[in-house]
Amino acid sequence: MARTRYALVGTGSRAQMYIDAIAGPHADVAELVAWTDPNPGRLDWHEARLRARGAAVPARFSPDRLAETVARRDIDRVIVTSPDFTHAAHVVTALEAGADAVVEKPLTTSEEGVRLIADAAARTGRSVTVAFNYRYSPRNSALKEVVQSGRIGEVTSVHFEWLLDTSHGADYFRRWHREKDKSGGLLIHKASHHFDLVNWWLDDAPARVFASGGLRFYGAGNAAARGLGPRPARGSEDSALRDAFSLDLRDDPELRGLYFEQEGHDGYLRDRDVFGDGITIEDNLSLVVDYARGASMSYSLNAHSPWEGYVVGVNGTRGRAELTVVERGDVRLAASGRPTAIVDPSAHPDAAGGDEVRPVAEHLVVQQHFEPARRLVIPDGAGAHGGGDAQLLTELFRGVGNDPLGRAATWHDGVRSVAVGLAGNRSLATGQAVRVDELDLGEASSALTQEALTR
Repeated sequence: MARTRYALVGTGSRAQMYIDAIAGPHADVAELVAWTDPNPGRLDWHEARLRARGAAVPARFSPDRLAETVARRDIDRVIVTSPDFTHAAHVVTALEAGADAVVEKPLTTSEEGVRLIADAAARTGRSVTVAFNYRYSPRNSALKEVVQSGRIGEVTSVHFEWLLDTSHGADYFRRWHREKDKSGGLLIHKASHHFDLVNWWLDDAPARVFASGGLRFYGAGNAAARGLGPRPARGSEDSALRDAFSLDLRDDPELRGLYFEQEGHDGYLRDRDVFGDGITIEDNLSLVVDYARGASMSYSLNAHSPWEGYVVGVNGTRGRAELTVVERGDVRLAASGRPTAIVDPSAHPDAAGGDEVRPVAEHLVVQQHFEPARRLVIPDGAGAHGGGDAQLLTELFRGVGNDPLGRAATWHDGVRSVAVGLAGNRSLATGQAVRVDELDLGEASSALTQEALTR
């Protein structure tokens, strides 16, 4: 059987998941034919890894030659793991060139990007898959099963609190994500995961959003207001980096190889000061979201918590379900006075910290009216992102089987998730509640209807 032929756009940290999957457990059904990145040093680093394991090395191409590469190398699918603000252009180019697209979340960062993708998908008939790996995590699937079964009745409201700690949360303020025109802010880049989960749990579409929040912890102004004093300059290779909010790229082989050693190619700094100038995204956010069928959600995101995880409460006409997940119980400092290089605990669960007070754990409790609470057993989820990555990759490369939970996500799901963030950002700017149908999404507005959810 012929293998599916892939091209890859963007070879930063997230791309490694796909590269290793194609070169490893899915090598019999998938082939990485070509790849591109504006930084040639990153391609060098990935090539060395593939050669070390005896795997074939893909051909390189310039980022502006994607269409030509799809045609010349007979590419079936293009995986897009480039920065968020570039997603729409790469997806559209892939579709128009005759390939399907797999895109990391978020689908895009702007209303224009949504319109372009929707138009290209309609014109070409090609598919766009959004890699919402958290749907596949057993704990999140278990909550979907509870809601879908009707055990707690018709959902009336959801409370969703997500906490990013002072390692992972701070990381969004070190990278290009700190600039809102590149990431859409945390409401787009990070929270699109969370909004997708709620949309999927409820099988519903967002209708109205009110948002409040701001940059209240990170950034130069907040540092000065708290009396932190002058910020030391970024360290040289021979000097220590700043403080407990610093990340030393040299401590982790992947970060060193992909970023620190490649700075000379493009000048990109992966470890900028979280208390420096130029940050335009928020670190504290609160939303109220109304859904088309009548439920509402209160949502909060904090990016400087001492622990990382999330708490979800789903209230229904017959009872309540509660999911609590601790992904890292605390951030501990090494002898250098800085945290370890493990930034995202959900991607590296074996390295997550915790103790007897707040151990790394997950609990799903269901309580119906007039009955005692019951804790449900959550199936084991080994690996990154609560076990979601491995299952997502299997489905991506080997096809969707009979899945009563409907975890595979199309561009319609991507639109519904970013629509909450787009409306939220407009609400932050205006101070007013924003109806989702006020967004200029063109033909993509159809993805927000109840009819679209039942297709």
